[in-house]
Amino acid sequence: MGTKRKICLALVLMMQFLITLSGMRVNAASSPGTGFVSASGTSFILDGKSFRFAGCNAYDLFTFGDGSNTATPDDIENKYMDKAKIDNLMSQMASDGIKVLRTWGFSHEEWHGFEKQKGVYNEAQFMLFDYILESAKKNNIKVIIVLENYWEAYGGIDTRLKWEGLPGTSHVNRAKFFTHAGCKQQYKNYVEHFVTRINHYTNKPYKEDPTIFSWELMNEPRYQDVSQEENVKGTTLRAWVDEMAQFIKTLDPNHMVSIGIEGHESKYGFGGDEGNPFVYLHQSPYTDFTTAHPYPDEAWAGLNPDQAAKLVEMWINDSHNVVRKPFVMEEFNTHNNREQYWKAMFAKIEELTASGDLFWCYSSFSGGFYISHGDPILKNVFAPHAAKMAEGVSSKRGDLNGDGRVDTLDFEQMKTYLLSPAGPIDMNTWDLNGDGQIDALDLAELRKLILGL
Repeated sequence: MGTKRKICLALVLMMQFLITLSGMRVNAASSPGTGFVSASGTSFILDGKSFRFAGCNAYDLFTFGDGSNTATPDDIENKYMDKAKIDNLMSQMASDGIKVLRTWGFSHEEWHGFEKQKGVYNEAQFMLFDYILESAKKNNIKVIIVLENYWEAYGGIDTRLKWEGLPGTSHVNRAKFFTHAGCKQQYKNYVEHFVTRINHYTNKPYKEDPTIFSWELMNEPRYQDVSQEENVKGTTLRAWVDEMAQFIKTLDPNHMVSIGIEGHESKYGFGGDEGNPFVYLHQSPYTDFTTAHPYPDEAWAGLNPDQAAKLVEMWINDSHNVVRKPFVMEEFNTHNNREQYWKAMFAKIEELTASGDLFWCYSSFSGGFYISHGDPILKNVFAPHAAKMAEGVSSKRGDLNGDGRVDTLDFEQMKTYLLSPAGPIDMNTWDLNGDGQIDALDLAELRKLILGL
């Protein structure tokens, strides 16, 4: 087929599509802001505008309080939980530019356990978490809630395996968690209890709380060493991700869902194949953004700052161009040369318009990977980066996915939206003909921008 004929055919198909859409008009400007963060292409959207953030993890936030006094509601409110300590840490985070916080929503231990025994949920602990959300709301911080742990800290899936009479600890033993019917039902029961909870301070369900940024399936899941084929392809873990993420979506259609994987994979030169391939897992239709956890100067990794930046670049490119979802560098830190590493990785996040990053981890004390208010790294490196992220992406006409370009990805995104309008959009970017509507006329204008007409 000749080049001219190909162009003519393409134009005919375009006209047919425009005719199909000609009767469809979406008045997106009339949709009020909800405060929920959603994913749109490779960007997050908050109240119709691109949302990019710098944030942190808080490892032990759910343990603030003596964890023992539960005799009366007053004991729970004033002893079991330490509201002043929670508020102080949240206030310090906000003053340092934190916009999103990732924290644990799991523990099977006696002290501050959410689920100490199979199917028995600790109401006092969930009341404490209610307050964490209330404190975050007061400080304008969104919260990523992690629902389980692959590792042994706070019990993790080793405990759930034990409750089913199964061993844990090793990768091969832990792999059974993702296929065993009892383990899967335990997990679903816990998730349903958490996701459908009603906050006792507001009397509103969690699914209606925009303070929650997203639900995360698990901290660093993997399906490793069962077979080399599984290590590379990740088929079993992907099936578990699809099932559990879809389950959460049926309970709570308002919030995003993420997986929580590290991004280890031989193709990236960072770790090995561990049954959780970055692209394939994140292509799950029930998850909303990609994650990675770079610790570049660990002995097994051995990456210098430039190599760490290149690693981040590879993840972002795969997230944006292959998976076509926002990327979040969800955990990261280094033992040495912290400023050099952070600056190099932040530069890639900013340059490639990735959506967010969360350092490990903000705390009330300093030492090792723990960073507290007043640490020079927060003022010298993090604060300038947080300010740039808070600026977001300028509203460039036609750049619907917020990647700084106007191309075929934006065209595909508008087509998808016109066929099934969902979620808030930025009218400054989408309403290309300025008539207050999003329709086929805007699609035609977008085509002109892409072709340079």
